[in-house]
Amino acid sequence: MMTMIIKIFNQVIIQVGKNLRQMSNSENPLNILWHESSIHKLDRQEILQQKGCVIWLTGLSGSGKSTLACAVSQSLHSRGKLTYILDGDNIRHGLNRDLSFSKEDRSENIRRIGEVAKLLADAGVICIASSISPYRKDRDACRALLPKGDFIEVFIDVPLYVCEARDPKGLYKLARAGKVKGFTGVDDPYEPPCSCEIVLQQKGTDSMSPSDTAEILISYLEKNGYLRA
Repeated sequence: MMTMIIKIFNQVIIQVGKNLRQMSNSENPLNILWHESSIHKLDRQEILQQKGCVIWLTGLSGSGKSTLACAVSQSLHSRGKLTYILDGDNIRHGLNRDLSFSKEDRSENIRRIGEVAKLLADAGVICIASSISPYRKDRDACRALLPKGDFIEVFIDVPLYVCEARDPKGLYKLARAGKVKGFTGVDDPYEPPCSCEIVLQQKGTDSMSPSDTAEILISYLEKNGYLRA
């Protein structure tokens, strides 16, 4: 019985994902109207004493996105600031579990993450999205969802050979062996940002500690008024 329930549940999840993709490619029906709330983003920010925004960490697999996201979140938490991490791998365990790694599904993966990040920012949360997000147009589409200044794109510019040497998940090895197809940096392109807010560049094998790197981002937030209402 339990096996049957799990099977049905998985089928429902897959169908929901398909419906989301169909909806994303169609216009809103005429009977769906936006319902305005009496409580707005500024009201929520006043309670939290911070400004909701999206910090979008992009870079190759193994560049340190997830590690940096956790370091930024931990540092801001210690200052009494509310954050939430949208990790690319974690999202694929739930909301995006129905998506493959085809170019089309990768774009849909980023679109969904962008929409969730937008909601979190509107709630006044400092959202940290950590995802390879290899295609420039997909990241730009996420930027367009938010008010000007509320999308902070951070390019973790680590050379491919460094990421491949780290290979924390063993994925580069599998990709080179032909066991993983469409892997970014190996047989699928990564399109670096043209005009992001922050570039964290690593030229050799030496790198800053996650906590020191996190302070660069937090300094940006402080300078631009995101850590106060």
